Amino acid sequence: MWEYSEKVREHFFNPRNSGPLEEANGIGDVGSIQCGDALRLMLKVNPETDTIEDAHFQTFGCGSAIASSSALTEIVKGMTLDEALEVSNQQIADYLDGLPPEKMHCSVMGREALQAAIANYRGETWADDHEEGALICKCFAVDAVLIEDVVKANNLNTVEEVTFYTKAGGGCAACHEGIEEILAKVKAERAGPGEVSPPIKPLEPRAAAPKLTLVQRIKKIETVLESVRPMLVRDHGDVELVEVQGRNIYVNLKGACAGCMMEAATLGGIQQKMVEALGELVQVLPVSYMPTEIA
Repeated sequence: MWEYSEKVREHFFNPRNSGPLEEANGIGDVGSIQCGDALRLMLKVNPETDTIEDAHFQTFGCGSAIASSSALTEIVKGMTLDEALEVSNQQIADYLDGLPPEKMHCSVMGREALQAAIANYRGETWADDHEEGALICKCFAVDAVLIEDVVKANNLNTVEEVTFYTKAGGGCAACHEGIEEILAKVKAERAGPGEVSPPIKPLEPRAAAPKLTLVQRIKKIETVLESVRPMLVRDHGDVELVEVQGRNIYVNLKGACAGCMMEAATLGGIQQKMVEALGELVQVLPVSYMPTEIA
């Protein structure tokens, strides 16, 4: 079980600046619900001073994603746009007194959303538009530019660290070679001209866990749902498993949980328990996101 600071818990249970911002003139959308996390950051910028007067967010994701988004809005309010562009994902994590390594990608998503919102305000095209050749991790749609930026900003050295910060490499592992090439490139740049950078040490293969059959996976999934059901029932809600398609687990929230303001947080909490129970990256999605050909 991951350990969360009191600040993370506080910003999760009492998020600041959550919800639409009617006077927003800079909006940044990053992530994808299909990939497990999505964030919309809205800024109200004073056009005369380029100062961020207000910031709101809407997010779909786990508790760390909500806490990171909440922290980000508090950090940037009162900053000029140029100052805000200097905010790093590590500053977001530090504001929360740290995040578990497995959740650092939430702070990276916040930084991306900030860059996208400022670009939107300035009428610029944000550089996250993926070209087919630049896409390194197809499972989570992470490109070379983002990986290199995160590696440099956080002084990363291994594929495993890159996975924690970006999710890249955490799916089918087909992109590990591409990530290693980026790490080697950054290490060579760090070494400088005339110096020899030590060769990158590839990620040691983990001992393969016994592959679960579909029936075994469903049993574990049902066990997780049973563990959270009493909490939902106390709030006059419930949850039921609808379908399992690869890494996607579709559920139906019922009663008071259906359409609740905290629906995303509830699904994020369930998803975290699923990841821990199954030992693999999965995403828990509402049944409304199930492809029509499956539904």
